[in-house]
Amino acid sequence: MVNDISFWLTRLAKEGVMTEYLAVDGGTIAYEVAGSGPLVVLAHGMGDSRAAYRALIPPLAAAGHRVAAVDLRGCGESGTAFQDWSRTAIAGDLLAVVRHLGGPAVLVGHSISGGAATIAAVREPSLVTGVVELAPFTRKQSIRLGDLRVKRFRQGMLRLLGAGVFGSVPLWRSYLDIAYPGVKPADWAERLGRFETLLREPGRMKAMQGMGRTDPADAGAHLGEVRRPVLVVMGTLDPDWADPHAEGSAIVDALPAGIGRLEMIEGAGHYPHDQFPDQVLSLVLAFLGTEAARA
Repeated sequence: MVNDISFWLTRLAKEGVMTEYLAVDGGTIAYEVAGSGPLVVLAHGMGDSRAAYRALIPPLAAAGHRVAAVDLRGCGESGTAFQDWSRTAIAGDLLAVVRHLGGPAVLVGHSISGGAATIAAVREPSLVTGVVELAPFTRKQSIRLGDLRVKRFRQGMLRLLGAGVFGSVPLWRSYLDIAYPGVKPADWAERLGRFETLLREPGRMKAMQGMGRTDPADAGAHLGEVRRPVLVVMGTLDPDWADPHAEGSAIVDALPAGIGRLEMIEGAGHYPHDQFPDQVLSLVLAFLGTEAARA
């Protein structure tokens, strides 16, 4: 299905898919909606935009879902005047979008948004039927001495920290090269250009830095309270963890028994949905058709 992306993008364009804006406390959230059917809300990671899901939106809509792709506060086309960059604040934005669109919804969150989706599912379970967490930061992080012996983790951490501390776009691009190990999207040059263009806009780098300074403990504190099915997807080569499988397993273990499931994408880094969209799409569609549908 993902091989037909250009066809579906053309079709969606003809159907009038466009950016919409929702006023929330502190600013505006930009989003787009495609398709019709049960609602799925896609939320990206820090420093990114809803373009991260460009390969998943068309086939999800074609499969009979109403797909809302959201720009996080400070990102993409959303406002930059926000003061709070926490997962708790992002969760409030996602719930506002779901409520506005008539919910309930399955929330798909990448990285920082994985933690936000967890919080949203606990805060308003009537609005969330399931959660998909892609390479999520959902637990308080700690680094052990042995972790630094893992080259990809060491390199990724240093570049990511440098990008955050210095507000450096080149260091962010350097991190992305590690975060996308091996396989790159066909539109990689355009993707990098989009990253750079957005982060050079006023307020965008500040938003990324603010998100980078937040602690995922607010999400971790809610893991045991989740009552909706959760799918965690990790890449085996994700540079954000020395052992991505161990991190994904720890998230599932912190959930109530039987609620969560972990899937690993071989060869994927921190952006499995962009590197291997076919595999992620297959996992998400199966989740939408089973666990989430029964919630």
